[in-house]
Amino acid sequence: MNEYPVLAPILRGALRTDETGPAVVRMPAGRELPDGALSLDLNDCSDVAGMARRAAETFAGIRSAERPAPAYVDAGDAGVFRIEYSGDPSSVARPASGRMEGRIALVTGGAQGFGEEIVRNLCSQGARVYIADLNESKAAELAGELNAASAASEAGSIPVAWAVKADVSDEESVAAMVAEVVEISGGLDLLVNNAGVLRAGSVKSLSKRDFDFVTSINYSAYFLCVKHFSRLLALQNMADGAYFSDIIQINSKSGLQGSNKNAAYAGGKFGGIGLTQSFAMELVEDNIKVNAICPGNFFEGPLWSDPEKGLFVQYLNTGKVPGAKTIEDVKAFYEAKVPMGRGCRGDDVARAIYYAVEQKYETGQAIPVTGGQIMLN
Repeated sequence: MNEYPVLAPILRGALRTDETGPAVVRMPAGRELPDGALSLDLNDCSDVAGMARRAAETFAGIRSAERPAPAYVDAGDAGVFRIEYSGDPSSVARPASGRMEGRIALVTGGAQGFGEEIVRNLCSQGARVYIADLNESKAAELAGELNAASAASEAGSIPVAWAVKADVSDEESVAAMVAEVVEISGGLDLLVNNAGVLRAGSVKSLSKRDFDFVTSINYSAYFLCVKHFSRLLALQNMADGAYFSDIIQINSKSGLQGSNKNAAYAGGKFGGIGLTQSFAMELVEDNIKVNAICPGNFFEGPLWSDPEKGLFVQYLNTGKVPGAKTIEDVKAFYEAKVPMGRGCRGDDVARAIYYAVEQKYETGQAIPVTGGQIMLN
């Protein structure tokens, strides 16, 4: 659990003023101690649990507004930390301007498709969002756009978005991503495990290379992200037993119902729901809720509409839609399967995310967002 400094996440939990913690940034060594820094004595704390208890005791009055929240914390040999609040730190009951106000989130595969839609929606509802993607330039472009749009209306030094390069199928890359989050903001409130890929094909002809590629991103990478981020979230929650964090997997309707000539994708998504339920049972003791959202088809996104690698092209070429001669035929075939007559959109998924976060009495669920195409018993 010590791949990164543990005190910043602990401070996030101890300094929380409502449903979220502030950003906590460790100051460079050797800098002059700012005036008015609040002292945190950890000299007799022998382990992480002791540090969490001491931090909770030291900052207990802040949550009841008995004294103002600190802008700096001096933890002696552990360093000096700058505390950056989203909103007015002197007001515990400040009004929220959005459903995700004050939360720090991370979206894997956040540079395009559903991921981009989720990032934009989270930011519009007051969240600060890490855009984690293998395509670093596209993630940086999106972060730059969101930060530029917010600069005129928001004060303070906390950006709206950060770009983080990450290969979620590589454990070292995932661990480095978590360490970067700790360095920049001290922690996280919401992990959206969105990264996903697809290779369609008959079980009679699909290569093992394509099968393994799909499984490594849609199934194994989910495990890796939860493995490393759950440690971080547990640290934050140690200081306050009422502080719940969230992990949400963006699954698929193919995790609820098999998909013809698409076994690698559906199998990984079915497995993802098994992971979600298992993670939820284990991590509830750390005050971490784990849920999955199962969207219907996002026809406008690159997964479906890319002219070279999109599903419309793949399904046309593999003959998955009987009698289809054009991409338009394939699209019409899939739209006809949806009782509500259209594909899923980013804001449909975002509303399900907000429900999963706001609902404090639910974990381990697979929430369908399919326009009625999948109806659970």
